[in-house]
Amino acid sequence: MKKIINDPSTVVEESLKGMALAHQDLIAVQFDPTVVVRADAPVPGKVAVISGGGAGHEPLHGGFVGRGMLDAACPGHVFTSPTPDQVQAAVRRTDAGAGALLVVKNYTGDVLNFETAAELAAADGVEVRTVVIDDDVAVTDSLYTAGRRGVGGTLLLEKVVGAAAERGVDLDGCEALARRVVGRVRSMGLALAAGTVPHAGEPGFTLAEDEIELGIGIHGEPGRRRVKIGTADEMVRSLLDPILEDMPLADGDRVLLFTNGMGGTPLIELYLAHGIAERLLAERGIVVERRLVGPFVTSLEMQGMSLTVLELDDELLDLWDAPVHTAALRWGV
Repeated sequence: MKKIINDPSTVVEESLKGMALAHQDLIAVQFDPTVVVRADAPVPGKVAVISGGGAGHEPLHGGFVGRGMLDAACPGHVFTSPTPDQVQAAVRRTDAGAGALLVVKNYTGDVLNFETAAELAAADGVEVRTVVIDDDVAVTDSLYTAGRRGVGGTLLLEKVVGAAAERGVDLDGCEALARRVVGRVRSMGLALAAGTVPHAGEPGFTLAEDEIELGIGIHGEPGRRRVKIGTADEMVRSLLDPILEDMPLADGDRVLLFTNGMGGTPLIELYLAHGIAERLLAERGIVVERRLVGPFVTSLEMQGMSLTVLELDDELLDLWDAPVHTAALRWGV
């Protein structure tokens, strides 16, 4: 194992300290319990949008804390859910009297711990709503979830709801919007090679030189099947076809297409894949109105990619275009 670390037990804390120094105009990081918050939190009168999950998926979630997106993020240890006290601390640090919306990826530990935190926050007198995202069409159940996993669609949900909260939409409105996004977004990914969790010291799984894992999750969970590697056209189609089977889109429908790298895939390959996905969508008459390409929801240094498709309407398009200023996403500011 070759990694730029000192000690596997301190890698998350040391990384967050470096992140806080690099982006001190945008965020603050507190420890014990560990929470990443907006530098200007709490924002008066604003619904707090909070998310989190295991480290190793950077820039998700801490990289999306800032104006127009998240008010706070709770990072757990690598591929490990944050604890309820972290989430409770995030609610306390961002509470401005308008309530909090928790965005939770559908992994069993995340769901349980965020639900516990919501109960604790309610006992503190804060109104809290929880929305679970489950956009991965690859599997029904896995070792980590009951039902579908939350993956690349999480970023799109955080951006859209974060923009609404920034505009002053109330908690009911933010929750309704979040649930609408969950119903309109689908994802699927593949791996060419696994990442290595620092404290494990070896890859999460092994593939032969001519194999890929189709339908992986962001922790390297098994996918739908292991298959022989094909051309880029074939691999992109193997991701896009199941997405479109699960969310039938009609000629003229508008979408946002997010081509995501899993941490070890160069941009030259991601852009190549994105171009193929756009062509395949155009052949079906589907209009790609917005795009995002890059390693935004990663799995350490896993080689691979995922595609996420969000069906757009005028409101979602407007909220996507709204100003955002975070460490990892920024436009319109």
